[in-house]
Amino acid sequence: MPPFGYKTETSTAVQKKEKPLPRLNIHSGFWILASIVVTYYVDFFKTLKENFHTSSWFVCGSALLLVSLSIAFYCIVYLEWYCGIQEYDVRYPALIPITTASFIAAGICFNIALWHVWSFFTPLLLFTQFMGVVMFITLLG
Repeated sequence: MPPFGYKTETSTAVQKKEKPLPRLNIHSGFWILASIVVTYYVDFFKTLKENFHTSSWFVCGSALLLVSLSIAFYCIVYLEWYCGIQEYDVRYPALIPITTASFIAAGICFNIALWHVWSFFTPLLLFTQFMGVVMFITLLG
């Protein structure tokens, strides 16, 4: 027996596999509901439609978001599902940082473009929308 009552480590093969969390839980439901409420009460899509042509920041943010989503879909749909590469971040290490950087730059551009509409509430509203979309996507698979 090891000293001081310490137990020896068990092998990884013996350890139990943890059960995955359910897709719909309180946390994801809250973010989806908050996103719906924000969309309804601040006329989110109407505001986006009105500011689309007036701000070059919005166009720049849209282009950066398109780049980010294109790389993400390439990784998920093509590399993981079609090619069967599970560890695409190891095989193509530059994809994740480029996607992250373009998404952060898109968020900054959207904040600048919509700042005159909602002022200091803009980052909060955009973050709520982002989390609602992310939680909705996790429900899909």
